[in-house]
Amino acid sequence: MENREIQNQVLVPIVIPSYEPDERLIALLHDLDAKEMGPVIIVNDGSSEEYDPIFREVESIITKRGGKYISYRPNRGKGRALKTAFSYISENMPDALGCVTADSDGQHTPECIDNIIENLKARPDNLILGVRQFEKKDIPWKSWFGNTLTIKVFSYVAGMKVNDTQSGLRGIPFRFMKELIDCKGERFEYEMQMLLECAGRYDLTEVPIQTIYESKENHQTHFKPIRDSFRIYKILGKKFLKFIFSSLSSFVVDIILFYLFVLLFKDAYPALYVTIATVSARVISAVYNYLINYKFVFKSKASRSTSLTKYALLAIIQMSLSAGIVSLIVFLIPNCWETLVKAIVDTILFLISYSVQQRFVFSSKSKT
Repeated sequence: MENREIQNQVLVPIVIPSYEPDERLIALLHDLDAKEMGPVIIVNDGSSEEYDPIFREVESIITKRGGKYISYRPNRGKGRALKTAFSYISENMPDALGCVTADSDGQHTPECIDNIIENLKARPDNLILGVRQFEKKDIPWKSWFGNTLTIKVFSYVAGMKVNDTQSGLRGIPFRFMKELIDCKGERFEYEMQMLLECAGRYDLTEVPIQTIYESKENHQTHFKPIRDSFRIYKILGKKFLKFIFSSLSSFVVDIILFYLFVLLFKDAYPALYVTIATVSARVISAVYNYLINYKFVFKSKASRSTSLTKYALLAIIQMSLSAGIVSLIVFLIPNCWETLVKAIVDTILFLISYSVQQRFVFSSKSKT
């Protein structure tokens, strides 16, 4: 009983970024106040002056329970609003366990918010994600299609299965929240970047929540499908492009070193210089590739010795599969072009290798 009372006293502020809200925000805040939930931190993300009356009422509601109203102009985006709130909590609420972020459009009920808070208290080192149940018939088509497609792409790029990449209801541990203040992204893409930063570093706990829309026709969102989707996929693409750069630069290093080693050993070891040059260049380029992937691509916190062992094992398996599969295809199709076959096989293995490195080689946390 005593432990339960201590747990209830843990400080978990509720962060709500808001841009040109309606009465649903007022209703949510009254409900949170009635349930003695808070403190609530509202960030007015550059709403026009006509919304000032709503925000005056907002401020009067949240300050009763130690909340904070922050306002600025012009509009800077949801990501900037979240970072503004995170900075405030970091500086003024250092004893907080973390925070819970929620949207201002009525999609998140007090019960769902409280569920995220309780899960954060139970798992204070996990990112807690409120997951909506997506049924095409029940939600606007652009939300259903956008989330479904993004879930598939994110799963591959991040190496972590997330069932709702765009949910704004999240419980964030204090340490992770402080790290996110300097995370890239100013608008809706920031929440995707948050998930990418979580992958391989923090455990993820998904909590089912209600999916609430007034109607498919009347549901309003500040999410711009083309512009904001481009920003989201730009983030995902940038991560994969880093992996491509790492691989291509490793190839260049391998070729240059091979050339130099040939010059170095050709006269001294005329019968073995090609083998010596090949092995020496490949070992050095592999170490280079490992370090680039560890630090730059996956930003891993895993043990270097463990990840290096896994990386070496993967490299051996990948090389063996390439040789074996190409040899088998050439045997079965004698007149095929060996170089084309190898290019296709190695491309497929390259795509698989990315996923394996993300999920197993450089991952320092298991996902739940």
